[in-house]
Amino acid sequence: MFRSHILVCGGTGCTSGNSMKIYDALVERIRKEGLENEVHVTKTGCFGLCAYGPIMIVYPEGAFYSQVKVEDVDEIINEHIIKGRIVTRLLYQETVGEDGSIKALNDTNFYKKQHRVALRNCGVINPEKIEEYIAYDGYEALGKVLTEMTPQDVIDVIMQSGLRGRGGAGFPTGRKWQFAKNSVGDKKYVCCNADEGDPGAFMDRSILEGDPHAVIEAMAIAAYAIGSDQGYIYVRAEYPIAVQRLTIAINQAREYGLLGKNIFGTNFNFDLDIRLGAGAFVCGEETALMTSIEGHRGEPRPRPPFPAVKGLFGKPTILNNVETYANVPQIILKGADWFASMGTEKSRGTKVFALGGKIHNTGLVEIPMGTTMREIIYDIGGGCPNGKKFKAAQTGGPSGGCIPAHLIDTPIDYDNLIAIGSMMGSGGLIVMDEDNCMVDIAKFFLEFTVDESCGKCTACRIGTKRLYEMLCKVTDGTATMEDLDKMEELCYYIKENSLCGLGQTAPNPVLSTLHYFRDEYEAHVKEKRCPAGVCKKLLRYQIVADKCKGCTLCARNCPVGAISGTVKEPHVIDPNKCIKCGVCMEKCRFGAIIKA
Repeated sequence: MFRSHILVCGGTGCTSGNSMKIYDALVERIRKEGLENEVHVTKTGCFGLCAYGPIMIVYPEGAFYSQVKVEDVDEIINEHIIKGRIVTRLLYQETVGEDGSIKALNDTNFYKKQHRVALRNCGVINPEKIEEYIAYDGYEALGKVLTEMTPQDVIDVIMQSGLRGRGGAGFPTGRKWQFAKNSVGDKKYVCCNADEGDPGAFMDRSILEGDPHAVIEAMAIAAYAIGSDQGYIYVRAEYPIAVQRLTIAINQAREYGLLGKNIFGTNFNFDLDIRLGAGAFVCGEETALMTSIEGHRGEPRPRPPFPAVKGLFGKPTILNNVETYANVPQIILKGADWFASMGTEKSRGTKVFALGGKIHNTGLVEIPMGTTMREIIYDIGGGCPNGKKFKAAQTGGPSGGCIPAHLIDTPIDYDNLIAIGSMMGSGGLIVMDEDNCMVDIAKFFLEFTVDESCGKCTACRIGTKRLYEMLCKVTDGTATMEDLDKMEELCYYIKENSLCGLGQTAPNPVLSTLHYFRDEYEAHVKEKRCPAGVCKKLLRYQIVADKCKGCTLCARNCPVGAISGTVKEPHVIDPNKCIKCGVCMEKCRFGAIIKA
């Protein structure tokens, strides 16, 4: 029995901030003090509050230390562990009460509106120790399924729970499993999509890093339900920590007899293998992913036949993403009604979002379906930094759309997002403020899609390229109003004629911004002006004569000599020489230089 437990975040975000060096320093210092039998140090998955990493928590006090550095370790050991005095300066300030008491983490704004189901073990257990997962009811659901339930019972529970796919499309999970169970085949497969290619999305990665056994257990349950004995987890090679922990977890499950032959002493056999993806966004599409697992170039296949009938190696296959699987064991243990009690009528349960962009509290949040965008951005995320005004939020990555500020009170679920021109996607949520140009945002996502198109179908291969070129004309100031109409027409052509979901949803960022922010497009076209001051070719830097003190600092720092003037007299910028680098504005101490 240890008197103190120190949990150190071992997720990618905190690891990039040297959290593992902090972990090593803690272990070494505790060893030197001879406290190995009194203090236990554990590396966990992501706590969620990435903006304040590296993070560590010391129990039983619940002291939440944020932005910890290696050089802080000695102070924490000397003061907190040895003398029992919490190091207040290192605490996440919201956990400190007015009287100096320590508030529970769940009482802070970031956490108190969250409800963790898929993330329940992230930041709680050591993902590299199967014993810790088992201590938190791990593999109990699999045992229940194999000893008390028929395959149809399992599917019925998943169906009744209302669980829908968390990978983007929101297809009912139980129905997908039912199709695969009913399909005739001498071999069936269970696959997990851990490719997660959306810019700004890291939900699945964090679950694999923090709770890999939940996915393994869920895949075994799915295999029992449809009659499969082999599964594959397709994970991108750019996730080295996730791959490492997943490999450890699979090996541990085999050693414990939870993968392999006669699991739980029954006749059920199931094993798992990992397949590494090379980072192609199109391989997040189910048929392209299966083609890649088969060893071919990752390109989508026409549907029908759907994978539940003819999927991997031509056999009946189910494919769900990491977050979808992470919900399954808890649904089996706690029941369909428990899960269905959360969320909305057509979107049950919770959803994990990767909150990023112009937001104070970047990180992972898991909220009940139906939570409004306002609650996520302001109550949980803390609003936009520097007092800036919220402008829009992009959900669904390159496949989604921009939600404007006037729709901030929209409850988030699958149907509501589609109704306002966006989509759930895998869960990336990028916040934008008044300094973002919505035309530039649309161009950014479309450029990504152009680069990631597999090129198999003409509508996507050529259509997205032409659409991107039209957007470039807008941001360059050379487009006409007729071009805007052509853009919209091309968007619908691409949506209707592309082979797979990548092409069919690629125009969404353009269509949503055209719909909600058409005035910005028209300003670019009619006035040759970028209202947000982002598009370089439409920018003009000007010196306000009344504010200029003639200090010459701007002229001395201009790399192309575009600024002229004498000492103590207002200076002037030559627009023909100016390269719009912004150095002059950065160096001016008097706010005399503006973007026009």
